[in-house]
Amino acid sequence: MPILSPAGPSAAGQPADARRRFLRSAGTATLSAGAVALLVGCESMAAKPGMTADPKADAALLNGAIGLEDQAIGAYQLALDSGLLAAEVRPVAVLFQSHHKGHRDALARAVTKLGGAPQGPKSLADYAAALDAASLKSQADVLELALRLEKEAADGYLKAVPDLGSDGLGQASACIAADEVLHWTVLAQALGRPLPAQPLTFGA
Repeated sequence: MPILSPAGPSAAGQPADARRRFLRSAGTATLSAGAVALLVGCESMAAKPGMTADPKADAALLNGAIGLEDQAIGAYQLALDSGLLAAEVRPVAVLFQSHHKGHRDALARAVTKLGGAPQGPKSLADYAAALDAASLKSQADVLELALRLEKEAADGYLKAVPDLGSDGLGQASACIAADEVLHWTVLAQALGRPLPAQPLTFGA
């Protein structure tokens, strides 16, 4: 669940860096068709000549997305450990965290198949510093943070879709974005927020 401009100071090697790089790259860097094929599990397509022109660049971009997902996982863990979530809300946080773990694992498999090394997560202390977790005093604070992170994640993945090639290769990024929009919708409802009054709310 990612991805917020930190409200407080970040630790060295701040987890927000990878998130910012990935979000900035959406719409400017092109993930090769071969990398996207690996991401969606189509190894036969990825093996075709010319599908992965620059495996190192592809792996680096995917690692940026892994950083984004790891921060989401960490943020939900901080929420679960905070003691601020009501009993009926905790299972939803666990479910959303599991979605982000699935995203991360799919991205990591793609990086490995490209010959790269998936980056590992930062410590919970690093995520707490980057997200200013100490400022969270209530369940509403936690949900507001989650809402902002999910919105930025959805926007980032949607903005990456046009650079993922034709023939449906943007499907992987769009599918992850759909999960983020689902999370945002549930969180907005929990906060009593109205549905967006304007169309094209995400990815603009």
